[in-house]
Amino acid sequence: MNSKQVRSTFLEFFRSKGHAVVSSAPMVVKNDPTLMFTNAGMNQFKDIFLGNEHAQNKRVADTQKCLRVSGKHNDLEEVGRDTYHHTMFEMLGNWSFGDYFKKDAIEWAWELLHKIYALPADRLYATVFDGATDDGTEKDHEALECWKRCLPKERILSGSKKDNFWEMGEVGPCGPCSEIHIDLRDDEERAKIDGASLVNTGHPQVIEIWNLVFMQFNRKADGSLEPLPAKHVDTGMGFERLCMALQGKKSNYDTDIFQPIIAEISKLSGKKYGEEPDVDIAMRVVADHLRALSFSIADGQLPSNVKAGYVIRRILRRAVRYGYSFLGFDEPFICKLVPVLVAEMGEAFPELVEQKALVEKVIGEEEASFLRTLGTGIRMLEKLTEENKTKGATSISGIDAFTLYDTYGFPPDLTELILQENNMTMNKKEFDVEMQKQKDRARNAGAQETGDWTILAEGDTAFVGYDFTDCDCRILRFRQVKQKSKEFYQIVLDKTPFYAEMGGQVGDKGKLTRTDGVIINIFDTKKDNNLSVHLTDKLPEDLSGIFRAEVDVEKRVAIECNHTATHLLHEALREVLGSHVEQKGSFVSSEVLRFDFSHFQKLSDEEIREIEKHVTAKIRENIPLDETREMPINEAKKAGATALFGEKYGDKVRVVRFGSSVELCGGTHISSTGRIGSFRVLSESSIAAGIRRIEAITAEACERYFYFMQDTIRDIRAMFNNTPNLAQALKKLFDEDAELRKAVEDFRKEKIIGLKNELKANVRNINGINAFVFQGHYPPDAIKDVALQLRSEFPERYFFAAGCEAEGKPSLILALSDDLVNDGLNASQIIRSAAKHIQGGGGGQAHFATAGGKNIDGLAAAMDEIVALI
Repeated sequence: MNSKQVRSTFLEFFRSKGHAVVSSAPMVVKNDPTLMFTNAGMNQFKDIFLGNEHAQNKRVADTQKCLRVSGKHNDLEEVGRDTYHHTMFEMLGNWSFGDYFKKDAIEWAWELLHKIYALPADRLYATVFDGATDDGTEKDHEALECWKRCLPKERILSGSKKDNFWEMGEVGPCGPCSEIHIDLRDDEERAKIDGASLVNTGHPQVIEIWNLVFMQFNRKADGSLEPLPAKHVDTGMGFERLCMALQGKKSNYDTDIFQPIIAEISKLSGKKYGEEPDVDIAMRVVADHLRALSFSIADGQLPSNVKAGYVIRRILRRAVRYGYSFLGFDEPFICKLVPVLVAEMGEAFPELVEQKALVEKVIGEEEASFLRTLGTGIRMLEKLTEENKTKGATSISGIDAFTLYDTYGFPPDLTELILQENNMTMNKKEFDVEMQKQKDRARNAGAQETGDWTILAEGDTAFVGYDFTDCDCRILRFRQVKQKSKEFYQIVLDKTPFYAEMGGQVGDKGKLTRTDGVIINIFDTKKDNNLSVHLTDKLPEDLSGIFRAEVDVEKRVAIECNHTATHLLHEALREVLGSHVEQKGSFVSSEVLRFDFSHFQKLSDEEIREIEKHVTAKIRENIPLDETREMPINEAKKAGATALFGEKYGDKVRVVRFGSSVELCGGTHISSTGRIGSFRVLSESSIAAGIRRIEAITAEACERYFYFMQDTIRDIRAMFNNTPNLAQALKKLFDEDAELRKAVEDFRKEKIIGLKNELKANVRNINGINAFVFQGHYPPDAIKDVALQLRSEFPERYFFAAGCEAEGKPSLILALSDDLVNDGLNASQIIRSAAKHIQGGGGGQAHFATAGGKNIDGLAAAMDEIVALI
């Protein structure tokens, strides 16, 4: 079977077993604070397992795109070195939500693998949970009895809690699991060593292909287990590994999933796969990372320096550096592989086809940027190498190597490679210490300790915030959260007008008030696994009774003005710039709105003005809000509703209309566009390749902005005697300033020429050396120019030392000819020693160095020390 047949066979098999086949969720996670990327097939069903959402279908199957770059077996730096681990991978899965359990799950898995896919039974092994004394859990006898009907007992293995007990996190649903492993070794090897002894040992040909998880417990915050009211099945099968098994390969990279990409890399690089180990690793890294990058960008995650964007940037840079170091690429090349990936996977994942141009553009520009960074890093490393060699050292500091990595993105393995070519090393221990410090900082920054829910009453939350900004409610449950040094509480209500942060719109603030005067201030409202949680700093002891929930109306109205304005802005952008414009992200608060969109060039002032006019016209029309709370998704799309890329919608959606603007949206909006009042763009900029960002304001924020501008212009005009033509007055001022600056520069040049001539006239001969020694009140930059000019005029036996005073600060400058450097003098070392007299520091190269300090009184002593050397 080719990979497309493998995928469709799985889905059709479970469709025949009564499963609803659903589409993959985006790989980039939007509304889960515990995840940046989908890392398992079950992520999109998490709320069902947690009891926050009811399952529309009791049986579901899909193929889910996943990304893993950390954790067990998923260190990013190891991907490509073996043959079966990846960053991005597909997870084939089937689920039961309170329907079938172990018997059907195991029997169907066996039927599909052995009877449909025809994998040999004598190569398959199953593991079952052996129990754990610390949890008081017994061996999974039910799963064992099911497997006995499929496999002989010698191929049913007992597994520890580490390998055969699956947990969603530190708390939450969990349970025993049965892994299915396959032995892909040659018959000769199998005859020598029993495959059972190699299961879960990391052997590249004895691998897990399917994990059947049986969720039957809930892990509480104190570590104890309690039975779940409904038992679920969650299975995940590695698509790439399955293809390897079915296609008779020994490596995932040898399957038809990766070979077209590797063939294109080979064609572009002129190198063959399978001849050199380093080249092979590089091709596997690039092929794997291409998939991770393309799917992430297509799902809306652009490379950046924070959170998920930083992960994507790290993956891209790793691929670039392997291409640079081992494949000979010194210009963007990964972007040229995107069409091959789209041809292979676009049918199963149409978002790749739709976002192909954007993916190519973003990857290409990121590659070009990092290749420039590599060039800068190489020059900095060469300087470090030269400085350390001059000192007689054979290694560079691990702290310096870490700075290259952390600040400039220069990879440590490339640092080691370049150092080896210069017979040097880096202090790996120091580097590892700095890396661990960084990891600890990141871990502590994101550390959150969450207590168990204290349940006061059972029930679900009803959101009434589309219609009301206050309502009566009861508290259903609460829990304490500790994050860094801060403690706060999360509250769940039976009914709430508070909008929980989602879709770019910030959460509501407000208060809960009880008739006895008790007030609970709500400082934010968030989504936690589809549960609306209200955040407060403190709680009263008694939480019973009816509370009045009241949203901060002033802030809510400002948020709604900005949110509705984003819809009008989106439509205006498409009308002014073209239908290629797509929303790529947004942020809506009470103060400002940000709107990210696809467009490949900077907007002109005229285009921005035209966009403002379009939005303002819609505001003046005073168009009323027209919403449909629940519309079938297909009907909504037929009605022309704009869906956002990177979002997964349910079968029913909310449609928001303001005249010709029609969008799928779950946020709150102003009742009519006229209430927005006014709209102005504050800035327009690029945030990534092919992605622009507009920041704008509306309503009262616009008024404040206009007042500020009026006051500023009035104050400036007053400086020019209230001239009626302010622009002309400013131009005259700038012209005069430019003329004066030129005159100052000419005067400076004359003084430098005069100083240079004076120094030449007073050159001293000290032991056959042309010594230029100067101390006085001059800007250091001017003296540097003189030193370098004289050095070109005196190529041999040249020694220039200067002590300068400027703006109350001392500085030292030393320049040497190459022959004096060859005789053993080193400007950098000399200047560092002399700088102690002026309470400063400095450095440079062997032939030219500078230093700055704080103690002017030490200049004479510093100059004496320098001159004494000759």
